[in-house]
Amino acid sequence: MAIITLTTDFGEKDHFVGAIKGAIFSELEEINIVDISHSISPFNISEAAYIIQNAYSSFPKGTIHLIGIDSELSPENKHIAVKLDDHYFICANNGIMSMICTEIVPEKLVEINIHDRVETNFPVLDIFVKVACHIARGGTLEVIGKVINTIKPIKNLIPFINDEQNQIIGSVIYIDNYGNVVTNIKRKFFEQIQKGRAYQVFARNHKFEKIYNRFSDIIDFEIEESKRNVDGKGLVVFNSSGYIEIAVYKSNCTTVGGASTLMGLKNMDTVTINFLNA
Repeated sequence: MAIITLTTDFGEKDHFVGAIKGAIFSELEEINIVDISHSISPFNISEAAYIIQNAYSSFPKGTIHLIGIDSELSPENKHIAVKLDDHYFICANNGIMSMICTEIVPEKLVEINIHDRVETNFPVLDIFVKVACHIARGGTLEVIGKVINTIKPIKNLIPFINDEQNQIIGSVIYIDNYGNVVTNIKRKFFEQIQKGRAYQVFARNHKFEKIYNRFSDIIDFEIEESKRNVDGKGLVVFNSSGYIEIAVYKSNCTTVGGASTLMGLKNMDTVTINFLNA
């Protein structure tokens, strides 16, 4: 049985998600629909890209991923369907796919061209659903679109490296439910530039001189638990997706706060890593 995942910025209050699911079931009674997230910040392309990149590969090959972020059709915002890593993605050509495509080359990429056959002012419901169901029935991408070769990139996706190779300038691309701040600097990229050198991580007026592999690495387990005093302490960690993340240990945005609130960090803020001479 085919699987269709949904990722949108529609939230849970309105009728949009329910209508999409109803339209899918109206076309395909035997289908699994899985919600990845409907809490993407409105029109936040980098946030959506980060979530999709880190969620899709947990699903079986052949899964169809419907992405409803900034999907209104315009001359500058076309609709695309992508086959990549044996998965299918249906979305606007607004940069959402560029994060995945920097690491994996698409097997097939088409610009959807069925709009003249479907009257719509809600393309996720009327266009994306029809494309997803077409694929779920075994249909090919060429039937619903024309082959293209490139996709729109996300600005500031790749961190900047200075000519001296002693500084990385990255940016915040995602803030999670705990208020932890994810940068666009991947561990592999960092280690290629680091070459074993000491470093300092700067985010606003905060400085860190160590990147941990796990959150609990900040704890000295030789110290008696009542005397450790690490809750609420800031740290930098390589997160489970391989990105450098600025966090607060055991943060809670509704009570003590998180890195985003306590350090004043927001989406697209600059994070700098300076490498020290050996």
